Amino acid sequence: MKLGFVGLPGAGKTTIFNAVTGSEAQGYAEVNLASVPVPDMRLEKLAAMFNPKKVTTATVNFADIAGLVKGSGLGNRVLAHVREADAVLMVLQCFEKDCDPMGDRETVDLELCMADIEVVEKRIARVEKAAKGDRSLLREAELFKALKAHLDKGFSARAFVCSDEDKNLIADCPLLTNKPVLYCANLSEENFKTRDTFKPYLDLAKAAEEEGAMVFPICAELEQEIMQMEPDDRAVFLEDLGMDQPGRDRLIQVSYDLMGLMSFLTAGAPEVRAWTIKKGTKAPVAAGKIHKDLQRGFIRAEVIGFDTLMECGSMAAAKEKGLLRVEGKEYVMRDGDVVHFLFNV
Repeated sequence: MKLGFVGLPGAGKTTIFNAVTGSEAQGYAEVNLASVPVPDMRLEKLAAMFNPKKVTTATVNFADIAGLVKGSGLGNRVLAHVREADAVLMVLQCFEKDCDPMGDRETVDLELCMADIEVVEKRIARVEKAAKGDRSLLREAELFKALKAHLDKGFSARAFVCSDEDKNLIADCPLLTNKPVLYCANLSEENFKTRDTFKPYLDLAKAAEEEGAMVFPICAELEQEIMQMEPDDRAVFLEDLGMDQPGRDRLIQVSYDLMGLMSFLTAGAPEVRAWTIKKGTKAPVAAGKIHKDLQRGFIRAEVIGFDTLMECGSMAAAKEKGLLRVEGKEYVMRDGDVVHFLFNV
């Protein structure tokens, strides 16, 4: 999973990026990149049970993309970084008293819409040309003309109302404003603590809810302080703030929800490891995340839920109690499944 921070200059993108990734990136760079392990306490408990040679976490890749300048459009190289992201983390300035996160959101969306309009125009031209030999494509051309009119008004492709069939057609087009978005409200320490009564934040939260999106409140300056603390001091500081996790961990969890992702686990003496998959993934496809041969020659999966395994105390005890399930090709994976795949190729 690759998450791209976008926003206007001065919104605090790079500060948040540094706090989340532990980097010392500079804000003037075209793009800053870093990978962060996905926090998962289940791996520690499995490691204590299996005593493996190696423990491997899932990872999230973050990109801090150069700030957008109103009315300038986006350079091709900057656009490429946004296109590579699986989701957009739009950082909006909420730390000054006269902040306008709603206006900033509109400006960022407009810049991204301008780039999308060019892509849609090319799609329309290509489809109309092909429709001369295949009249059935005329409907697709009309769909993208309607989408272009929508984008011309500064509205994102996410907000374009259409049928599921049409959404699938649009999803085939690499549009920036059709990516999942998380609005990161960068608040001052005071505004972070009183955000339930801070009108700019509440207005943004309401607008996001109407769009079906989420707002993630964060104080970049606080997060930098938190990540530099010793673990014990950090825990006390977070408790004083009414939080049980630093912003990095919360952001990763929210991003997983945004992308519809979850983790299954494999455990043994060689390695304990977390694997990221889409919710709703069936067992053979999950096996393919480990190695394509496991998917190709899938026979069955031996599965036990993490909590059930912990209650049993060991895999041997779980087997004795008959709690290790055998699942076939139609089994839909669950978050926290501890799995051993059997295959033959």
